[in-house]
Amino acid sequence: MPRIALITGATRGLGFETARLLGRRGDRVILAARNAAAGELAADALLAEGVQAESVTLDVTSAVSVRAANVVKQRHGHLDLLVNNAGILPEATEIHEDVLDLEMFRRTFETNLFGPVAMIEYFLPLLLRSEKGGVIVNVSSRMGSLSDQLNPDSPYHGVVVPAYQASKAALNALTVSLSKKLAETPVVVNSVCPGWLQTDLGGPRNRAAAPMSAAEGARIVVDRGCYPEAPGSGRFLDETGVVAW
Repeated sequence: MPRIALITGATRGLGFETARLLGRRGDRVILAARNAAAGELAADALLAEGVQAESVTLDVTSAVSVRAANVVKQRHGHLDLLVNNAGILPEATEIHEDVLDLEMFRRTFETNLFGPVAMIEYFLPLLLRSEKGGVIVNVSSRMGSLSDQLNPDSPYHGVVVPAYQASKAALNALTVSLSKKLAETPVVVNSVCPGWLQTDLGGPRNRAAAPMSAAEGARIVVDRGCYPEAPGSGRFLDETGVVAW
């Protein structure tokens, strides 16, 4: 039986390529999308490639919307893999004159941290029903690594986007705490950094400068995070292996 995999932010970029790669490897993928039409188009594109795909309308910033996605439970009764991919980086796409912008922090945390919390809170009971052992992958970034931010030799040292960095550092802290909470269960949770990708996340300028494609990033997410027998639980991983928190 194929695994049932749910990916947030899955209509384009890293989320779509992650769904495509998982589907090609035999998983049945559920593409979570805020826009129903966009979700259906993305699922249809994968179906045309022979991937077992479907979509669900879901906004990670709305607890009501997340709970409304009980169609996953109705259709499948369980979940094997949850990829918390949806994320925003407004500091790269908007002009902010102040050193810090509280409203931007709130918006960034709503998607990048509270979104994964809402998803895990609601879908954990379905993950616990997985006969294959449930897997949670939190798509993070080395820009959320405190070690990288303090290391002058790190390529991420000179990047200063406080709201995004703080949200990913908090997401990594969530990964650590959850791994302890779930230690006596078959569910594992890890953070994975896919690298600097040519996606819409950081706007046109960053997209043009990024060295990696979304498909290359998806390969890292899948290879590092979606097969828990290799990394175990409670780790921060990228293409090179374990990343320092």
